[in-house]
Amino acid sequence: MASLGVNIVSVTRKLADLNLNNNNNNTKSIITSVAVLACLAAVSYSHLSFSLSSQKKSSKYGEDDDEVDSNPSSLKSLLLFCYSCFLKPHATAHETGTQQDALESFYGSQAGIYDATRGTLLKGREDMLALVAAQLRYRAGLKKPIWVDVGGGTGWNIEAMANFVNVPEFFKTVYLVDFSPSLCEVATKRFARLGWDNVKVICTDARKFRLEDYEDVDEESRSEPASPSLSSWWEETTKKPGHAGAELITMSYSLSMMPDYFSIVDSLESLLAPHGLIAVVDFYAQSKVDFGFRNFTGGPMNRHVGYFGRNFWRSWFDADRVSLEPARRDYLEYRFGTVLTVNARNNTLGVIPYYIWLGCHKKPFSTSSLPHEIVEHIDAIATESPRSSPRLVGKHSSARNALAFAVDRTAPDMRSKAFNTAIENISANLPLPSFFYQNHHWRIYYDDQLQKHAQFNDEYIYAFTWEDSRVDKELLNLGPDDVVLAITSAGDNILSYLMQSPARVHAIDLNPTQNHLLELKVASFTALDYPDVWKIFGEGKHPDFRSLLISKLSPHLSSRAFQYWLSNAHIFTNPSGRGLYDTGGSRYAIRFFRWISTLFFCRSAVRQLLSTSTLKEQRTIYQTKIRPCLLNRLVNGLVLSSDAFLWSALGVPKNQVAMIESDYLNHHRSTTGTTSGKKPTRAQAILNYTTSTLDPVLSTSHLATDNPYYLVCLLGHYTSQCHPDYLSPAAHSILSQPHAFDGLRIHTDEIQEVLARFKPGTLSVAVVMDSMDWFDPPSPEEEKVGKGKAREQVRRLNRALKVGGKVLLRSAGVEPWYVKVFVQEGFEARRVGYNIEHVVARYFAATNTWFAIVDRVEFEALLKNIWIAPSAETSVLLLGMSHH
Repeated sequence: MASLGVNIVSVTRKLADLNLNNNNNNTKSIITSVAVLACLAAVSYSHLSFSLSSQKKSSKYGEDDDEVDSNPSSLKSLLLFCYSCFLKPHATAHETGTQQDALESFYGSQAGIYDATRGTLLKGREDMLALVAAQLRYRAGLKKPIWVDVGGGTGWNIEAMANFVNVPEFFKTVYLVDFSPSLCEVATKRFARLGWDNVKVICTDARKFRLEDYEDVDEESRSEPASPSLSSWWEETTKKPGHAGAELITMSYSLSMMPDYFSIVDSLESLLAPHGLIAVVDFYAQSKVDFGFRNFTGGPMNRHVGYFGRNFWRSWFDADRVSLEPARRDYLEYRFGTVLTVNARNNTLGVIPYYIWLGCHKKPFSTSSLPHEIVEHIDAIATESPRSSPRLVGKHSSARNALAFAVDRTAPDMRSKAFNTAIENISANLPLPSFFYQNHHWRIYYDDQLQKHAQFNDEYIYAFTWEDSRVDKELLNLGPDDVVLAITSAGDNILSYLMQSPARVHAIDLNPTQNHLLELKVASFTALDYPDVWKIFGEGKHPDFRSLLISKLSPHLSSRAFQYWLSNAHIFTNPSGRGLYDTGGSRYAIRFFRWISTLFFCRSAVRQLLSTSTLKEQRTIYQTKIRPCLLNRLVNGLVLSSDAFLWSALGVPKNQVAMIESDYLNHHRSTTGTTSGKKPTRAQAILNYTTSTLDPVLSTSHLATDNPYYLVCLLGHYTSQCHPDYLSPAAHSILSQPHAFDGLRIHTDEIQEVLARFKPGTLSVAVVMDSMDWFDPPSPEEEKVGKGKAREQVRRLNRALKVGGKVLLRSAGVEPWYVKVFVQEGFEARRVGYNIEHVVARYFAATNTWFAIVDRVEFEALLKNIWIAPSAETSVLLLGMSHH
């Protein structure tokens, strides 16, 4: 280390001399000096990890220890790296005449130490390889894929791919294409040592590489992809000229070093197979101003780089002739469709921004498509009935006017937002939003830049669902012909509905992250065995979650959902964290109870409560030890009844709180027999509501064996004896079957917006939970003219439901004001159960349920609604069809 200090001083002096004699801009010289010193510090700090990593990898692939020791991976190689990157004057293509000579000037002296000095700097390469390996395994057909690694350098990527697939067995042929003879020489020796005969090193300009020069490609015999959604494109894409190429193209930190990147990116289109995948990992520096208006980027999470970071890193890498200008990535995203995107930071070396991008062909349909056929094709995948499109024949321009005419000719009264967006992008020759390029059509396109979605700040409220799935199953009795619309929440009940195998389930939530959580659950059942599913959602923690996310779950997630869970993988992997069920807005309620029970010294009582074997023991502990500290006026007045706690922790909006207050006021007046006197406070109303719900629950429902909703709040996870139905081994055997989720559609929007785009008579069941409680009561003016948001939703439900359809909704109110709206819109209401003092419940949620049946008289939908509450609810009403 002492010698290192001497070397640093020596290098610093040389830098000073260079800066004094240099005609370049002084600012650039200073940045270069800082870069060298920072690099020396970083590489010296990382020296031991480099050496150990190199030795481990060499031993893994059978490299002799003597050969490892002969490689220049010591301090000398690190200093050589610094000299080559920041001090050595390099020739340019203008000076030498060729780009190849310029590359050799840079890489020639450091080719032998390239791998030993890039491990810490070039982050994300392993993640990119794992992602493409997962995609290839999912899409695997009968034929082995071809892989072209553009700018593959020393072949590190190809050797590292062995961590994910057996390269000699999995790939038919692997082509490493690079323009540097020195790097290609290292690669040739690498694969000779490994004995991988299917890897070919091609030293040529990437723009001139043609697969047909090395492969006999029989387009008709290429294997069809296994993905159902990809198969829907196959009929057209196999006929595209020049598209029988490589199933995988990768570029690892090479695009940023290519001067003529436009022509290189253009050449990749003809090189990529019809159903092929292209993957890039590289540095970048970009402002949200550049991409904020685009809907085809795959998601903006963590993409924005601040002003200082952008300018610093661009200047830093310019000294090494690495260009971080945003146009390179932008052009890549313009030329291809985006499958997945990751925006990350290299925290080891100064938070350097880098990205991982997976893409495919821009247009998944033939250039010979007629405009109206494009319309029908897009409509099929954007709406609720995706289908494989028919064989397309003939030629026709897809000019904007022709496309607009086709839309007008084929469109119904209103298309989906996804459809409209797709048509706009096609008209402008832009890629479709990334949702259209997913392996599954579960997630429907939404604009994540809208304030109505951004207001949630990338946080879900509910990590688990309160509503009892057993009650819903009994009430709804779903069959194979049912089409269900339901609010997503945490997705638990959506999975319960899917276990009953209805024809279609539309999950709706305005909060994008609630749908991300549902996507994660669906992907987990699709790709993971039961033990892994149980760890993630039963225990709420899994030490290998990040690895599973990348290597198994990623092919089954939308780009935005994948970005979200990759950024939040610590939820499941942090050994000191409490796991999934201590996240989301509801965590505040759970933490509050934990804090209160600790403050009042009753944590041991909670443990006793959960270990009881009888209801009698449970009631005794609750009444004597827990209830006094949790349900007292002090705690209620300071915390439970506050607006911040009710909304942030429990997700109770102000209108629902107002209903609870109104019901308590009516209850107070009826019990006291007077309408005068002091009005009850909100704190009194909330305390009465809470005790009226909790007391019966703890008296009639055994938490440790039959109440997973309370158990997870108190324990932080489920147990094998007590968990939601979807977490049972039997449920996994159902939901892990092929095509188990083919009928699922996930919408990120308001209910009324989705209902407005359904064809009349489409739905048979609508489960809208307590969404009606969120509406403002109509003003007198709205009441007079028959307007209001609640009334509009009732009318849209009416329009969307088919004959005999059902509506299920819950309310916190004993007599919700909107019951009158249902009656006015043709409903007959009748209460079939009511109990406010002795409610029996397994859960604590909104306290009323609507159950609706639809009839049609003279083509007019009339709802026959039953407002039924399970044992958990406060009141029950029956709504029947009105008589005219």
